[in-house]
Amino acid sequence: MFIHLRISLVFIISALLVVQLSNAQNSKLLAPENPRLIICLTVSQFRSDYISRYWDKFEDDGFKRLANRGINCKNASYSNLLNDKGVGNATISTGTNPSGHGIVGSSWYDDLRGKIIPSVYDESVSTVGGPFEAGQCSPRQLFSTTFSDELKLSNTFKSKVISISLEPVSSVLSGGHTADAAYWFDIQNGNFISSSYYMDSLAPWVNDFNLKKIPSTYLERIWEPIHPLSEYTESLPDNNKFEEGYKSGSTFPYEVKDLIKAYKRKEEFAVLNTIPFGDNLVKDFAIQAIVNEELGKDFVTDVLFVNFTSLEQIGNLFGPLSVEVEDAVLRLDRELAHFLDFIDSEIGIENTLVIFTAEHGLNHRPEYLEANKIPSGYFNSSSAISLLTIYLNNIYGKGDWIKQYNSQQIYLNRTLIESADLKLSDFQDNVANLMLQFTGVQNTITSTALLNNYYIEGVFRKIQNGYNQKRSGDVILHLNNGYLEKQGKTIISMGSDTRVPLFWYGWKTGKKDIFRPVDITDIAPTISVLLDISYPNSSTGTPIEEVIR
Repeated sequence: MFIHLRISLVFIISALLVVQLSNAQNSKLLAPENPRLIICLTVSQFRSDYISRYWDKFEDDGFKRLANRGINCKNASYSNLLNDKGVGNATISTGTNPSGHGIVGSSWYDDLRGKIIPSVYDESVSTVGGPFEAGQCSPRQLFSTTFSDELKLSNTFKSKVISISLEPVSSVLSGGHTADAAYWFDIQNGNFISSSYYMDSLAPWVNDFNLKKIPSTYLERIWEPIHPLSEYTESLPDNNKFEEGYKSGSTFPYEVKDLIKAYKRKEEFAVLNTIPFGDNLVKDFAIQAIVNEELGKDFVTDVLFVNFTSLEQIGNLFGPLSVEVEDAVLRLDRELAHFLDFIDSEIGIENTLVIFTAEHGLNHRPEYLEANKIPSGYFNSSSAISLLTIYLNNIYGKGDWIKQYNSQQIYLNRTLIESADLKLSDFQDNVANLMLQFTGVQNTITSTALLNNYYIEGVFRKIQNGYNQKRSGDVILHLNNGYLEKQGKTIISMGSDTRVPLFWYGWKTGKKDIFRPVDITDIAPTISVLLDISYPNSSTGTPIEEVIR
């Protein structure tokens, strides 16, 4: 009997130890009431089909981790017509379109100043950590609050918000009005800098990072494909005729020093935004921000925005079917895997909500489409505006009837039109009708029509979503599908594919695929519901039910 009792006690103790060990192992996986850290990862010009196209070559812990363990919105897109870094980042963070947040492009024409104004330009602030002009940036031209602004308002500014990018427009517009810091890369000195809007001096850890001169090491490197060229079967040949390439060449390998020499750049560090190593730099800086700012280390939710921008220039130079783009995406996949591994070990993925998306996509080159019998071509805006000027002078008399053309928008001289006793709406209609005659222009619409009508669907609805009365032009153009814009011989836009990937991973998420349409404006209100805070004050998006359940 004593032996049986002893055996029973041993069994009970063993069972208790197993339960305790199991609880200890699972306690790490028990998600807190609110995420300790929200990380919003965005990539410039990342097409939604890159995920499926390169799937077999991805590592297990990068994009596959997001798709296999997170919520995959497979039909996510922007509902405004034209996107770039400024528009995309502002839309993600505010939950509304340019009609609400006011960022109609990376720049627009300011009638009062009589010049083109960059979307984050602020002459009232100065650079912190770099040359004077490089840091005159702030979010003051953003009309709406962001979800991180509302988070800080909800807890009397206890949350910490940091935004990082190589380019100021991405960093500033992501971080919103109340960010503790927005950092971007100075192409003159190769340092991360900020502006006096956020701080008086760089944090010590930023100075330490800059002193390591990590960007200089990338200038010594060679960009070679990570796989043999024969394995890039998802892309066109490396020497195909449908890519512009660098001035030093368009086939692998690429010595970074040669790229600098070919462009004769005084700002040699600018090359980092045209090669994948720029994304490595941003990731490394983001990791240092998490460690040194102690993001996610308490029970107050912090926010980190990380913007990868190198893929945009690579895509512009080589096109979406190039070996260069494929290799850049595969390298980004590895950086993503390393970053997510770090997050899991440093904070715990169960404590972290990761959102991955893109600011906009990338269109195919017209030459490639035409070679495959798909209607395509270029709209030469310089020639079109010159002919429009001649036409207006013949009809209305000689005068500066056009003030500016920018981002497929024509800004008219309203003062001259009024002084000539002409009706603005009739003048706009004449301009719109003439522009419709040019090859490559599919639709035109006037600001008067956009103000006097409400379009429910179709292309005019998208144009209306992107129209802001204070900043948009008098006549807006919509190009034919497959067409890109040129000014003279220079391609000024590689188009703006509105479909992008959207993943939710980590805190309180599980494996789920969403096939219904999801608008990028839905991201901010979804986060607001998850955190039980107010929506951004111009938000028009709808919370994604499958994410908040």
